Amino acid sequence: MKKPFAICAAFFVTALPFFAQEALNSVEEKYYDFLSLTGNTERNFLHYRTLEESRWTVTDEEGTKDVWSDKNLGKRRLIWERPTEERNWFTKGFDNAFSYKIYSTDWFSSYNTTAPFGQMDGGLWQGTGFNTALSAGARIEGFGFTLSFRPQISFSQNQDYDYLIDGYKTKTYAGKASDYGYLWGQCDAVQRFGDSSFWNFDWGDTEIRWSWRKFTIGFGTEAIWLGSAAQNPLLLSNNAPTFPKLDIGLRRTKIIIPHFGWYIGDIETRLWVGYLSESDYFDNDDSNDHNQFSGFTFAYSPSFLPGLTVGFTKVTLSKWGDAFWTYAYPGFSGNTVDTSKREGEDQKASFTLDWLFPKIGFDLYGEIGVDDFLASGLKLYEYLRYPLHTITYTVGLKKSLELSKAKKIRGLLQFEWNNTEGSQDYQMWSGSGYNFGFHGQITQGYTNRGQWLGSGIGYGGNSQYLSFTVFSPHGYEKFFIARNNPDNNYVYYKSVDADSEQTVYNGARYFTAFKANFYVGFENLRYVFKNFSVQYGFLYNLIINPTYEPSYNEDTRKWRGYSYAHNFHFELALKYHF
Repeated sequence: MKKPFAICAAFFVTALPFFAQEALNSVEEKYYDFLSLTGNTERNFLHYRTLEESRWTVTDEEGTKDVWSDKNLGKRRLIWERPTEERNWFTKGFDNAFSYKIYSTDWFSSYNTTAPFGQMDGGLWQGTGFNTALSAGARIEGFGFTLSFRPQISFSQNQDYDYLIDGYKTKTYAGKASDYGYLWGQCDAVQRFGDSSFWNFDWGDTEIRWSWRKFTIGFGTEAIWLGSAAQNPLLLSNNAPTFPKLDIGLRRTKIIIPHFGWYIGDIETRLWVGYLSESDYFDNDDSNDHNQFSGFTFAYSPSFLPGLTVGFTKVTLSKWGDAFWTYAYPGFSGNTVDTSKREGEDQKASFTLDWLFPKIGFDLYGEIGVDDFLASGLKLYEYLRYPLHTITYTVGLKKSLELSKAKKIRGLLQFEWNNTEGSQDYQMWSGSGYNFGFHGQITQGYTNRGQWLGSGIGYGGNSQYLSFTVFSPHGYEKFFIARNNPDNNYVYYKSVDADSEQTVYNGARYFTAFKANFYVGFENLRYVFKNFSVQYGFLYNLIINPTYEPSYNEDTRKWRGYSYAHNFHFELALKYHF
């Protein structure tokens, strides 16, 4: 009996490596995506990605592309495998083995001197002062089943800072709880989470799943990232805390026409229903605390246009428990407005395009988002009349550079432009304003537990981001410069009013009131050992008009001045791979 036990134990110790699997937007996932630019690894997904889908296998025949080939970035390891001859037609549809993976232990800390700064960090709120988060976990996989557990615990000092007190409280909606909510409109995008420090627990990438061939169904809280945007995806990212969801669909699948054997490309599709929650800083109405978040996405990569992927996503927010299957149905196209019966929904859609050119290490991507439906419905002539109604967009590029083949030093140039400002026809929507991120029928807006679901900077503004990263066997150095307007729609809303005299006054007052962030900084990562890395960074953030209030010039008697705030952001991250 001792000999079989020893053999089994040896499997645990030797831990045979398989593909790598990495958390969304982690250093490792970004590195693997960088390798995909030159064809040294293939994206296991087309448009929809989670921790489950982020699987990577690297090939590097020249031995010069995978500059971190000697690092342990985290591998799946084999425990036991069924012999091939014992498998039948059904069991061939999944991996006939038991395996495990211990996820890296990640400790992240940051400090903001003047204002909150930070995004794409799950349940962590990077407020003013000290912030820290710890995540770790493990995964067991066998015979089609996977069980993942990777929670996050975080702390925010949450010091006070200068911001515009929530305009929501001045409206007629009942039960307003605090002054910490969003600066205007019906939205649960919290500006400050109370007046004291706090701890937060988030289930993170935790789920149970069963898959057979390319079919998959799962329940859990794994974050979803939609599309190719690297900075501010329009619809979904890991910016907000995770939420429970049930999803079903097909992973990236090759489509071959029967009988003819024609390969026409790859498809991917997923349908999900999620459960969103409001924060403690929105209202005191317990009956509206939860929203249903339904989504459908489909992507196609044609065989006759190598490297191209096109995708479509539709999401619907509705109150939890109201017409559940109606709103979960992807083909639903109504525009219900009856808040007295708790009926109503907010629908958004996006079209994405990603074109990868591995021979030159270049990736071009874009996304167009649309919100709402016109009064007369979704009709072609309405968009022929004014095609920019509620349109938002993202465009970006990535370029891989060979800096030194002999020393295995490579570069990555990235640029992204996002725009979510309201379309110009809403300038005539007097008195109520418009924002892609919130909707009158869904009071909490496009949020979960007080943070935006998709774009990290929020909605109603624009951003431009440029970075250059140098990868070497020791780690990387990254330099970046960027700017953004968080919410120009607020200024437009204040400047357009039914009263013509008030419109003139507000237009003059708010002409220079746009809030803007300019920031420049660097990141550095060093592998101390092949299993252990240290990452640190710094940025300077200039905030123009932090409260959307320009200064008044007594001499000219005009609102033409600016107010400023200066924020310094420091961060440190330690990571250990098992």
